[in-house]
Amino acid sequence: MKLLSSWIVPKGYTAITIYPFIFFRDKTCMTPKIINHEKIHLRQQIELLLVFFYLWYGIEYLYYYYKFRNWKTAYLSICFEREAYKNENDMSYLKRRKLFAYVRGE
Repeated sequence: MKLLSSWIVPKGYTAITIYPFIFFRDKTCMTPKIINHEKIHLRQQIELLLVFFYLWYGIEYLYYYYKFRNWKTAYLSICFEREAYKNENDMSYLKRRKLFAYVRGE
């Protein structure tokens, strides 16, 4: 994992994870909570061999966007984001996380 400050983070977001990198809008965004959130995404990406993660993420985003007609609601509805947001404050979550936890809504 490599933490980088970068312009590639879309407006409205603080960080984006593209294995093995975590890109932050700026250094002030590099908080333990956000780093933990992005580390959860790293684990999800590894489990789905990267390509399937991005494919699933994109399809689920499009489905929820079509359903809600709101990008923020669609983004927050994606199973990967639900898992990461639910557990971002738990710094020991990754030590006990089960495989494919996002499927079970953990």
